[in-house]
Amino acid sequence: MWKRGTGRLGPALRRGVALGLGLVAVWGVGLTVDGAALGAGLASVGEEPALAVALLSSRLGELPGRERALTGWGRLMVERSPLLAAGEGAVLELRASRQHQEDPAAPDTGPVDGDDEEEPDLRPSPGGEGIVEMTGQGKEGSKYLSDGGVYVYNRTNFDLDSTLLQEGAVDVPLGEGPQILIVHTHGSEAYSQTDGDIYEESDPYRTTDCTHNVVRVGEEMATIFRAHGLQVVHDTTLFDYPAYNGAYDRSQAAVKNWLEQYPTIKVVLDVHRDALVGSEGEIYKMVSQEAGQKVAQVMLVIGSNGGGAEHPRWKDNLAFALRLQKELVRGYSSLARPIVLRNSRYNQQLSPGSILVEVGGHGNSLSEAIAGARLWADNVARTLLELNG
Repeated sequence: MWKRGTGRLGPALRRGVALGLGLVAVWGVGLTVDGAALGAGLASVGEEPALAVALLSSRLGELPGRERALTGWGRLMVERSPLLAAGEGAVLELRASRQHQEDPAAPDTGPVDGDDEEEPDLRPSPGGEGIVEMTGQGKEGSKYLSDGGVYVYNRTNFDLDSTLLQEGAVDVPLGEGPQILIVHTHGSEAYSQTDGDIYEESDPYRTTDCTHNVVRVGEEMATIFRAHGLQVVHDTTLFDYPAYNGAYDRSQAAVKNWLEQYPTIKVVLDVHRDALVGSEGEIYKMVSQEAGQKVAQVMLVIGSNGGGAEHPRWKDNLAFALRLQKELVRGYSSLARPIVLRNSRYNQQLSPGSILVEVGGHGNSLSEAIAGARLWADNVARTLLELNG
């Protein structure tokens, strides 16, 4: 979000100056080395070639879910100079080598069971200003585990490798009676009011009007599941209102009650929306183009016992999420963001068929979220029926 009264000139000017200084620094290094040796030259400047790396890499930094390269006139200047083009690769490599120290997605520490207990401070973006579209994608290396086009981002305290993706068992037998439970621990989470979807806010990007928040998205999922003949219980309780803190405790009590009332429930979906804010206040909306339609991406979050809380079957939850994701990536180009594995349990210890589902982010519109949720639910329904065929 751009600061009120400054418009876009301030950030643009700062970026221009920073880029200019960065290019000068890289040029200075290049006076003593040729283009092919520029990478070694940059590295020899020191552990932190401060000016060249910090300023030039400010335009090469990694955004949530994918790498970001130079654009606009900065890209033109780099492409016009073989020396600077060689320097760009060196800067990226140096940044990658320090990623584990600078990554804002560093593993959580300490015994925890609810990473979202504190309400995020989301500031509104007037008229959609400062909203940036992006598509979250996995990559090889870093904290990503991959198998057959499916990516898992490890945010736990565990040192894991891709053999984890072969562990666990899918345990979701569907019988007669309610089979799927949809809840919303943070049910008041809402979307950007940029497509004519106007609602009264309870807090920025939150509303108790369940026709405009993630409860509406959950109902769209339920509709798709029912169309496939699956039986769904949709709990529309707002566990995060009027108090945000303690929402997971309240939703846990509700899930326990539903599972006791209907032992036939084997799939528990806690439906949320994400919130991604950049270093300069920009808001990211997670989008995918599917059959010519712009839809919100969907991300699955799986808990573990990495925070110290008991969760003996978390690998079974992960195996279930992986099975759903494998079918999803076969049918859609980029609807699925990488699965995220976290320390906290998110109440998933209650059932081995439990998943936290993030549909888009607060920069997305409700219509994009609904479109993405419907595609995702359709694919999940088909996968569940295949598993129980």
